[in-house]
Amino acid sequence: MGKKNITFSDIAKYTGFSKTTISRYFNNPDSLTLENQQIIATALEKLNYKENKVARILANGKTEFIGIIIPNLYMHYYSEILNQILKTYDSFGYKFLVFTGDDHESTERKYIQELLAYKIEGMIILSHTIPSIELASYNIPIVTIEREDQYVSSVNTDNYMGGVQATSLLAKTGADILIHINADIPKQTPSYERIRGFSDICKEYNIPHEMILTDTGHTYDETSRILKDLLETIDTKYKRKTKGIFLPNDTFANIMLNHLIQKYGCLPDDYKIIGFDDSPVSREAIIPISTVGQQIDKIALSAMELLNEQIEERHKRKPTLSVEPTHKIIPPILINRKTTLPVER
Repeated sequence: MGKKNITFSDIAKYTGFSKTTISRYFNNPDSLTLENQQIIATALEKLNYKENKVARILANGKTEFIGIIIPNLYMHYYSEILNQILKTYDSFGYKFLVFTGDDHESTERKYIQELLAYKIEGMIILSHTIPSIELASYNIPIVTIEREDQYVSSVNTDNYMGGVQATSLLAKTGADILIHINADIPKQTPSYERIRGFSDICKEYNIPHEMILTDTGHTYDETSRILKDLLETIDTKYKRKTKGIFLPNDTFANIMLNHLIQKYGCLPDDYKIIGFDDSPVSREAIIPISTVGQQIDKIALSAMELLNEQIEERHKRKPTLSVEPTHKIIPPILINRKTTLPVER
């Protein structure tokens, strides 16, 4: 025989409270004394109560769903930050609906409408296609990560510091020329500060350098072909010089490393490489890659804390909604591995 579903009436009868009091325990527990909360909690355990999630959503309007839109999953940074966000379930209890936008505005707008139809509690946005002023117009809690964020709350790495750290480490290896490869990204994008950090250090200390800002592709195969062509150009242009290459992320750094190994059978002494992220691929590469660690776990946790604060405030009877967005900055940590060994003179 199947077990009988425990109802609010059963809990009320067991505890001697009214059904209204039981309902308050689920929907507004702070309105009850701690003693009465404990009595009801003990009753739920004794009765082996299994919550009807659908009924609860209908009762209080809280779906506990968070929408996430990320650009892609081939970039190890995005897959790792998604992994860290999903790990916050035990801390916050939210479930996640995830879409990859692939840099298509119309597709991402369709995804957002789909998420809103599910009555999500809020969104975390990592994609770059939709401006923050439009995101703010949806009038739900939103936190962005590493993208333009003028009108919404955000969590970002201190990208300028990271750019300075990466450039300084390459300079200390004794490289003859420092090269930064990146997309030609807008100045309002947080990661643009990596470009500025590289440029400032090179100019301040009169370090020979080249900035290569170009289309870096939208798929793994595209990026691999572009970086392979750039490697051939760099090889020819800077023959017999030690080249320190700062890549904008660990995925690109690993691709460059693989092309070098495929061409030379090893990482040549005249190449020094550093990435940015400290995603797992940097540690697991055939030669562990030096990188600027973004503390991805802290970024994910901070984003969820910030989003949860907004959600909880909105569920209050008299919410105090902040007019100005909140922007949190997480400091990076330089990680020196095998791809930035000093030049032997």
